[in-house]
Amino acid sequence: MILGDFLKALGQIGDRRFRRVVMIGVALTLALLVGLGWVANWAVVWLVPDQVVLPWIGPVGGLDTVAGWGSVLLMLVASVFLMVPVASAFTGLFLEDVAAAVEDRHYTLPPADPLPMSEQLREAAGAFGILLVANIIGLFVFLFAGPLAPLLFIAMNGFLLGREYFVLVAMRRIGRQAAYAMRRRHAAQVWLAGALMAIPLSVPILNLIVPVLGVATFTHLFHRLSR
Repeated sequence: MILGDFLKALGQIGDRRFRRVVMIGVALTLALLVGLGWVANWAVVWLVPDQVVLPWIGPVGGLDTVAGWGSVLLMLVASVFLMVPVASAFTGLFLEDVAAAVEDRHYTLPPADPLPMSEQLREAAGAFGILLVANIIGLFVFLFAGPLAPLLFIAMNGFLLGREYFVLVAMRRIGRQAAYAMRRRHAAQVWLAGALMAIPLSVPILNLIVPVLGVATFTHLFHRLSR
């Protein structure tokens, strides 16, 4: 049944409102990561001297250039892990568009009370912080996990994504406290649905549409559990 929720969400990926949120989320994500990369490059070039004198070797130049390119490569690697929490945070700001598109097509319901912008910002910032810290810590854990690393990655991000998306979707209909209580009652299904979302996270480009698919999938899951 969880797979059915996901397939229904996937079948709507061509929806105009879905495409709009994906494009906005990707554009904002790339702009932020490029900006962070530029700042990191500037800071490294500013901090690293262009020349040092080594014993028995003499002056060695070009260190600032090497360090600058190193910072660029480091940001490219880091972006693989930063892309998901950043994209999730931005998509959280456009949650209403995706959830409303799902409900318009599949359910006969009165309009939901839209979350106040302050509430959306708070939830998006909180989700971004948790996902970011967890993935940074997880990066070091995965290095020593060997063949278990993919399973740990899916389990960890499945829990975090399930927690974020289910609560955000449910809050539109039943409020914050009831949404948290409902998530606790159905913790196993929420985690499994989050794990399904976490599987494509390691696939470049595809991971950028995961936040939109996540909101859509958990909208179906919420209404199914509500029945």
